[in-house]
Amino acid sequence: MVDTDPTDAVATDTIETNGVTARYTETDTERVLAFESDGATAAIAQNIEGYAMLKVRPTAEGDELERYYGFDMALDHAAELLGRSPNDLPVPDPATDMGM
Repeated sequence: MVDTDPTDAVATDTIETNGVTARYTETDTERVLAFESDGATAAIAQNIEGYAMLKVRPTAEGDELERYYGFDMALDHAAELLGRSPNDLPVPDPATDMGM
């Protein structure tokens, strides 16, 4: 299950493709793209202003594992955590502009 707190969310978008669920959420402080596949989870987070590096986490609320400038590199890491190909990860439209 994707670990997010819906009480803090101000916007969400969820899609599922290739057995991977992607949930984009905006809170007061962050934009988060969280993934779930076969019980594995991963998340990519960025500050709400959209100018900071992307943080890859094991869950939406988890500790940061790594930071990336580029969205493609963050997606690669998230896919690795899920045991999937980056091409398997769906990206909701509001998340397509994440990264620097």
